[in-house]
Amino acid sequence: SNPNNQLGLKREEPKKRIDRMHTRCKFWLPKKNRFCANAPLNNSLFCGNHTSSSDSQWIPCPIDPSHSVLQENLQGHVRRCPLLKHVQSLSLQPFYQKGINGGKEEDEDAEETFRPTGVEDFVDSNKPSYGSLEKITSETKRNAVHSMTAAEFSKLISKIESIHASLCKDFRDSYKIPEACGIWINREVNGKLPFQEKHVLQQASILGNLEEFGVLKNSRGDQNDCDMPSEDDTNAPAVVEFGAGRGYLTQLLADCYEIEKVFLIERKSYKLKADRSLRQKESLILERLRIDIEDLNLNAVESLQGIPYLAIGKHLCGPATDMTLRCCLGKQNNKGDVARCSASCYLRGLAIATCCHHLCQWKHYINKRYLSNLGITKEDFHAITWFTSWAVDADHGSDISGGVDCSLNLQIISGKEEPSRDPCGVEEILKNMRAVERAVLGFKCKDIIDMGRLMWIKEHGLETQLVKYVPSSISPENHLLIAKCENSL
Repeated sequence: SNPNNQLGLKREEPKKRIDRMHTRCKFWLPKKNRFCANAPLNNSLFCGNHTSSSDSQWIPCPIDPSHSVLQENLQGHVRRCPLLKHVQSLSLQPFYQKGINGGKEEDEDAEETFRPTGVEDFVDSNKPSYGSLEKITSETKRNAVHSMTAAEFSKLISKIESIHASLCKDFRDSYKIPEACGIWINREVNGKLPFQEKHVLQQASILGNLEEFGVLKNSRGDQNDCDMPSEDDTNAPAVVEFGAGRGYLTQLLADCYEIEKVFLIERKSYKLKADRSLRQKESLILERLRIDIEDLNLNAVESLQGIPYLAIGKHLCGPATDMTLRCCLGKQNNKGDVARCSASCYLRGLAIATCCHHLCQWKHYINKRYLSNLGITKEDFHAITWFTSWAVDADHGSDISGGVDCSLNLQIISGKEEPSRDPCGVEEILKNMRAVERAVLGFKCKDIIDMGRLMWIKEHGLETQLVKYVPSSISPENHLLIAKCENSL
């Protein structure tokens, strides 16, 4: 017997293997170190996925932009897209209102009329239906910065430094691990649940800050005074987790605090969700809504009507934070200009960990009036959001988000020493900046963006704080917006 084939497996003859290679697509896949395994089209060396066409263009699917289709095949594809049935059923739901939380490009205060959108609208007008396609990419933002003159770049940096020095002070560190979360910190929970220490610490600190702020009550420990009513079970708040992903922030909340009703808002479908574990809790009612936050009219969710709720979100990327704030406090959810937590507003508190500020979009940003009052234009905003990516690129072994004097030499940047220098020299200036300088500038830009969000929440009658809820060594994305209604009792 062949010692190299002890299992008795029959090897493929070399001639058959060569014949099989001739019947495959000839597109080389470098990552897999082989040719594509699909069969080629008739009279072609390539399969349908890899056949080039000079007259055709690949465009994002208008129903699900995560994949692309040939423009010539668009009409047929939208009728058999795997997400089509979901979009069709979603468009019939009363809480689905296309773009209700998306904001406007210019006049934020103008009245808008929203209507449910059918699949035929996606086909005919090629409008996005599941995630916005109309956005400014990071590449576009970078090219705009590189096209600045040195003087323009210097003016923008001076503006950022001045705004940050005057507005963004005293963001306190608030790393809180509450006693109630001890069962997770000490790994006393179901061993089948995934445990990643850095995520558990972040989740626990979010809940710890809510408890300290008087929004959550630790029913397992001392019965301290809290803004949450406890005598009447009908007033027990529901929990709405935005951008829930697999739902493990809610899992920790359900394990450590007494909650009765949970809504998980997430536009994507995930495996290994916490839903199975949550549904095993007899006293807990769970509802998962697969919908983009941009299209969610929370007041139209029938099972949430008349119930006070707590809005939470861990790492709501870029504009998802702004859309969540509109969803909870925007005009479409409150009859008056200012939400005062009256009978028509049941929000009791919120905790949103912001992140991915480089994805923020001018259209979606919640407080454009704040930016305009500071002299920040749409173009400035695009540059500022691009700078924020530098904050997470540096070494975060120590906290560099504040206290490090890395003010840039604006005289050199402005090009005054070399007036004849090429006006496109900003790219060279950026290359010569130290990593710590770029990181500090990035953190300052993050602070400015989140300060506008904090001010907007305050304008809507909530008591609000912006804190650093974990050290940057755990996560450089460590801003937490927490708020509560002043008359929540």
